[in-house]
Amino acid sequence: MIADATNADVFEVKVKNDNYPTAYKALTEVALQEKKSGARPEYVGEAPDFDNYDVIFVGTPNWWSDMPMVLYTFIEAHNWQNKTVAPFVTHEGSGLSSIPEKIRSATGANVTDGLAVYGHDAQNNREKANKAVQNWLKEIGF
Repeated sequence: MIADATNADVFEVKVKNDNYPTAYKALTEVALQEKKSGARPEYVGEAPDFDNYDVIFVGTPNWWSDMPMVLYTFIEAHNWQNKTVAPFVTHEGSGLSSIPEKIRSATGANVTDGLAVYGHDAQNNREKANKAVQNWLKEIGF
């Protein structure tokens, strides 16, 4: 929805060896272990040249009030100097938590106000999610 509304390029950060469980509870347990250990899983692919972008939208699920650790791997592999990051999060009750602050700390970039959308709305109530996206984009100047 964000890419469509802003005509943005898209790069999906995918874990190289994705053997994550598909069951929700099991996945959250793995996510917590990765967080506790400070894991930095590898990702596949290469993002477009960062020099071509001033604003980067970073979307993530909220896992234990944080991003999946693979996003830290991605963040640490790029230069965020003079960039603006617009964070958006899916969650099931935790909202943004401290994710915008963690992005600010990890990147050193300017971070806009974030958007939090319930994951079940993003999947099952697209109209509601799209309205939230449109309102947020307007609020942050897009």
